[in-house]
Amino acid sequence: QVQLVESGGGLVQPGGSLRLSCVASGFTFSSSVMSWYRQGPGNERELVASITSVPLITNYADSVKGRFTISRDNAKNTVTLQMNSLKPGDTAVYYCYARSRDYRRYWGMGTQVIVSS
Repeated sequence: QVQLVESGGGLVQPGGSLRLSCVASGFTFSSSVMSWYRQGPGNERELVASITSVPLITNYADSVKGRFTISRDNAKNTVTLQMNSLKPGDTAVYYCYARSRDYRRYWGMGTQVIVSS
C-alpha cells in the first residue's frame, strides 16, 4: 500500500534549521511530483514547495523562498525539505504530498514543526 512517512520535525528556536524527510513507498516515486504542504493552527493547508523529476523543477511559496530547499533522491524514494532561518510563522504540521503519474494523490500523516523561543 502507499505510504508517505515524514520525519525530522521538532522544536527549534527562531533562526534555526530543520531538515524534514519523506520516505515513499507503494507507487512509482521517480515519476511523481512531490510536494511539501503545511497547515498551522486555524489556517488552510498551503503549498510550501514542490519538485518534479524530469525535468527537475522546483517551486516555492514566496514566504519560504530563499530559506527552504526541496530536493529528492529517486534512488531512495525520498524527498527532503531543508528549512533554514526558521521563523515563528513557520510553525505548522508539515505534510508530504505525492501526485503520481496516473494523477493519484497521496498524503503523509504529517510532522510537527514548532519554531519558538
